[in-house]
Amino acid sequence: MKNVGIIGASGFTGAELLRLCAQHPDLEVAFATGDSKAGTAVSDLYPSLAVAYPDKIFDAWDPGLLAGVEGVFLGLPHGKSQAVMGDLLGADVKVVDLGADFRLPDPAVYESWYKEPHTRPDLLDQFAYGLPELNRDAIVGKSAVANPGCYPTAGSLALAPFARAGLIETTRIVVNAMSGVSGAGRAPKDNTTFCAVDENVSAYGLLDHRHTSELELNLDATVLFTPHLVPMNRGILATCCATPATDALDAGISTESLLSEMEKFYADEPFVVVSEASPSTKATLGSNCVHLTARYDDRTNTVLAIGALDNLCKGASGAAVQNMNLLLGLTETAGLPIAGLYP
Repeated sequence: MKNVGIIGASGFTGAELLRLCAQHPDLEVAFATGDSKAGTAVSDLYPSLAVAYPDKIFDAWDPGLLAGVEGVFLGLPHGKSQAVMGDLLGADVKVVDLGADFRLPDPAVYESWYKEPHTRPDLLDQFAYGLPELNRDAIVGKSAVANPGCYPTAGSLALAPFARAGLIETTRIVVNAMSGVSGAGRAPKDNTTFCAVDENVSAYGLLDHRHTSELELNLDATVLFTPHLVPMNRGILATCCATPATDALDAGISTESLLSEMEKFYADEPFVVVSEASPSTKATLGSNCVHLTARYDDRTNTVLAIGALDNLCKGASGAAVQNMNLLLGLTETAGLPIAGLYP
């Protein structure tokens, strides 16, 4: 059994980490911090976790908590991981950071998207980008992983088979994605109250959403990304459009060839479902799977790729456990659900 800690466990991603670790055969949660909720029982904030953690109390962060711990998850707001990362890496523990602080290898790119300088650029080369389906070889053997964002996971996995095979032009890709409200975090905001969200769909982050940088990094492309907030708790659906490359057109691109390429690309991936059917967020609820499909439209000469996932599981905490399994030498699929909740 491997002891792990969760820093920033009182948010939604922290709660999902606690849920997944409770059913993990090889991980034991040694501590869970939540500075704003320090002293509060986990079961009081999240009654759904009462049976799994009847006596667990949210701690205030202290480096002394690292004693006897082999892995640490960070579920802190963006910009906050940099302040504690030196302590973690110096303690010789495996680290999976669910925030954005160490996802982008170039500190100048980080500053351009996050509008503040990176305070620990000296640590960036210690991190692997944690999308195993695209970057597994770089993760294994590392001590630290930067977990990807939820939107980039859906969009990147939908388009990567075609971008990496040279089947699409990478000068202008369009990704439109819809997310459940949990993606905005647990803290109340004016635009995420029930009255603001119910019976409403809105686009946000127009032209400058931070996750654009990850999509461009993963696809080596120029991407126009527009996220949308929809009235559901969990889930992401990404609809992606690209122009086929000239060589792909000459070879006779079709829906059948795209689906075949996608199936071949993900043939050995336990958490990827490729289907002719159009993916739905409900099918992924509570699971660590992403559901994908693709089409070619000869009328508009467009490659259409669609991905659906649970933003709190495969889009965040499930991917974090998948990465921690790799860092600790455990079975990659351990403790991770593959079946969604339905109805």
